[in-house]
Amino acid sequence: MDPNTLLYGVLGAALGILAVWIVTVRYRAKALAEASRIVETARKEALVDRKQQLAEADLEIRKQRQDLEQDILLRSSALFEREKSIEKLEVSSQTSKLEIESRAVALSKLELELKVQEEKIQASAAGYRNKLEELSRLDPRELEKQLEEEVRLECKEDLQELRKELLSASDQEVQREAKRILLTTMQRIASSPDASNAASTVALPNDEMKGRIIGKEGRNIKAFEALTGVTLMIDELPGTVLISCFDPVRREAAKVALEILVKDGRIHPASIEESIKSGQKEIDNLVFQYGEQAVQKLNLTGIPDDVLSLLGKLKYRYSFNQNTLEHSIETAYICSMLASELGLDPNLAKRAGLLHDLGKAVEHEYEGSHATMAAKILRNYGENEAVANAVEAHHKEVEPASLYAPLLMIADSVSATRPGARVESLDAYVKRLERLEAIARDIDGVAEVFAIQAGREIRVMVEPDKVEEQDARRIARKIRTRIEEELQYPSTIKVTVIREQRFTETAT
Repeated sequence: MDPNTLLYGVLGAALGILAVWIVTVRYRAKALAEASRIVETARKEALVDRKQQLAEADLEIRKQRQDLEQDILLRSSALFEREKSIEKLEVSSQTSKLEIESRAVALSKLELELKVQEEKIQASAAGYRNKLEELSRLDPRELEKQLEEEVRLECKEDLQELRKELLSASDQEVQREAKRILLTTMQRIASSPDASNAASTVALPNDEMKGRIIGKEGRNIKAFEALTGVTLMIDELPGTVLISCFDPVRREAAKVALEILVKDGRIHPASIEESIKSGQKEIDNLVFQYGEQAVQKLNLTGIPDDVLSLLGKLKYRYSFNQNTLEHSIETAYICSMLASELGLDPNLAKRAGLLHDLGKAVEHEYEGSHATMAAKILRNYGENEAVANAVEAHHKEVEPASLYAPLLMIADSVSATRPGARVESLDAYVKRLERLEAIARDIDGVAEVFAIQAGREIRVMVEPDKVEEQDARRIARKIRTRIEEELQYPSTIKVTVIREQRFTETAT
């Protein structure tokens, strides 16, 4: 064999062995890396599994702890309830013990009373025996007197019970009779409501007349407003002048004066002054006539002319669109009828009803309420004191001195509150309700306020944690006082304060 060939063979074998070794080493390294990766992965998975197992174990421990705490809480609650029941039983046993002791004391007292009664009965029996012995020696007339005295004593209690029954029956009869009188009186009154508009307007023949009324540089309208005390609004309505003034009598006099000027056509400061004097004179005559007609309508006499003039001014005044003079006449009729039914003087009642709102004609000239002013005026003119007191007391500002005052209160209320007697605009009605609720909400401790029954009642819910029972009563009085001082309203307003506590628990 050729040595080269042999060398090549040996080299080839060596290279093959080397290649096999290299491949084996690489495969082994790869296998070792793969094994190391598998081991690391297994280690990490084992670590994750261990953490998960630890978390589950911790969760289980917490759950068992919560269950144990809840069980302890339930057991504590049960123990607390048992302690409470034991305390109640102890209190009940003490109460029962006290009751037994009180009953024992009562029984001992009853035994003493029975002994006393027994002694009295024995004494009475002995007395009856003595009386029988005496009666055997009495004549029939003396015996009859003694029997009558004993029967009277025995019937005394029965007579007292009978007297109570008769008084109760008479009270019920009085109430029924009072209701009958009121119903009869209200049925006899039937007058239509007066809802006249208080605005005064004067129609103009043409637009040129507006310029004449205003005058050069406004001198005519300024002179008219200065002399009459009213405000003329020229451009409010086409072909019309609107007269505005808080005093209805003054406004009506200005209306008559302006009508005279428009009819004459000559408008200047001198004619304005003359027309105002003529208008005032005409209104004074009309006012007196209205007062005189009211008195004649009621068949009254002896009322001074100055009082008649004041009474006539009420023709131009309204209370919630109810004419004050018509209301006064109606009140006089009701007063008269009630007085007749009750056996009082109908003329005095009629005078009180007619004159009760007289102060409204002069309320800006005097200090005080219209009832006080009316009574002062009537006393100045020598009116009967019963009438003056009834007028002064008809709003409960003073104590009534006679039955005519409560009669006037009833008649005034009946006339003012009958259906259709007084109406007010929707805006005024809403504002009055809002103001009524606002007055109650201003008070500390009030939770909710509701105005009901068209503003005739207000219900106030207070917070029981902040307001005690006595405070709730004071809140009701405070709301009533503020309503009387700050609001104008027909009839009466009932104030109801409600304080209640509610306890709510939820079982789980």
